[in-house]
Amino acid sequence: MSERVKKEEQADDSAVNSTESGEIVEIEDAKASADNVDIKDTASPAGSNKDGEEKKPALVERGEVGELAKTALLAIVIALLIRTFLYEPFNIPSSSMKPTLLIGDYLFVYKPAYGYSRYSFPFGLAPIEGRIWGKEPRRGDVVVFVPPSNKSISFIKRLVGLPGDRIQVKRGRLDINDKLVPREFVRVVSEKNIYGQEEKLHEYIETLPGGVIHRIYEVSDDQRLDNTDVFVVPEGHYFMMGDNRDNSQDSRVKEVVGFVPFENFVGRADFLFYSTNHYAGMFEFWKWPWTVRYSRLFMDIDPIRSNDSDAVAGDGDSNNLSGKPEDKQKSER
Repeated sequence: MSERVKKEEQADDSAVNSTESGEIVEIEDAKASADNVDIKDTASPAGSNKDGEEKKPALVERGEVGELAKTALLAIVIALLIRTFLYEPFNIPSSSMKPTLLIGDYLFVYKPAYGYSRYSFPFGLAPIEGRIWGKEPRRGDVVVFVPPSNKSISFIKRLVGLPGDRIQVKRGRLDINDKLVPREFVRVVSEKNIYGQEEKLHEYIETLPGGVIHRIYEVSDDQRLDNTDVFVVPEGHYFMMGDNRDNSQDSRVKEVVGFVPFENFVGRADFLFYSTNHYAGMFEFWKWPWTVRYSRLFMDIDPIRSNDSDAVAGDGDSNNLSGKPEDKQKSER
């Protein structure tokens, strides 16, 4: 009896010593077979089976997770850099820029067009005074800016007045520096207003000083903002108007927009990358292909200028400036 106890104590010592040396080994007691006792491996190495083969890890290795996190972080940083310094996406929620821009249009704003200010950066947090690498905007540009009255939102309007200009609206007609801006009647269209009611709109082609040609809508020439005082644009500021003249809160409304400082410019509206009519719900995915305005995808927003040949952004049916046949439009230019 004492001999067996001694051998079992030796076996226990062998197990402890092996464990302390970094290995767990199977202990076979020759005496166990004589007593019909099977000694089995009670502790297999972690990640191994009984045959000593290494098991594949159930989870992704820590190094691969780290690489994935680095890749995701790099992608986010690159996206933020592009959004801050090159192109920032915006969507159109209102009708104030019809017929150039429609509700449901998604566009890119080109940041380097006018240089950078604090408003070029998210939340206006950049410690920049004024504007750096500033480039003068052109009359007729479609501009995204932060209104002085509410710096938590962004507006998009057309630049019609430069510093020093005298701007006035007389019986619905835009007057710049005491000269009436010419316009040409195109057609009458029917649109729903913000109250869901059908509204007749008169479409015109307007030609700003310098030969900038674009389209506008007018309900009539006797609306609330169709007769204004003279606005003298201060130095370093610009005068903005929506193309949907009787449905736009713009520089004619001092308490909402007024004169816009150059510092408040975010960038120039460049081109559309998507447009939807919103006729399908978020989960009505089978209707999505029929809600896309395919003719507006990648449409250039820049107006026609005297030395340009590209057409201005049109509606969902046509990119024709006047809504007339192409041969007639060419003669009008």
